[in-house]
Amino acid sequence: MNEEQKNLLQSAAQAALLAYAPYSSFRVGAAVLTPGGIFAGANIETASTNLGICAERAALTHARMRGQREILGIAVACPDARRNEDGSVDEFGAMPCGACRQWLAELAPRAWVVTSSSPKVYRLDDLLPCAFQLHMDNSG
Repeated sequence: MNEEQKNLLQSAAQAALLAYAPYSSFRVGAAVLTPGGIFAGANIETASTNLGICAERAALTHARMRGQREILGIAVACPDARRNEDGSVDEFGAMPCGACRQWLAELAPRAWVVTSSSPKVYRLDDLLPCAFQLHMDNSG
């Protein structure tokens, strides 16, 4: 992980502190890097669980609403990630969920992904091989 990725991960960690997770107690923050700057988001839960929003989607929405179409990278931080028996954070404890991976496939297909649970730098193909893509045939 390079310095730019570490800094983005710090932005995600700060965003996680703003999460609203009274039901799961699983706070997540995300930050996306664009040519126009960094845009953050946090997970926000509701009593009707399917109406909440994940941090990654909140951050992507934040960037898109500010006119940013090129996503260079995304960082995901989860201070509540599950721990292994030895106390270390599970490598996959802060990975984007399936829905967020689909959003990344459509809105940030070339972005790198870093998380607070692994020193690795991932690509979308690592996280979502064979991603669903809608191919529109406009020929008639």
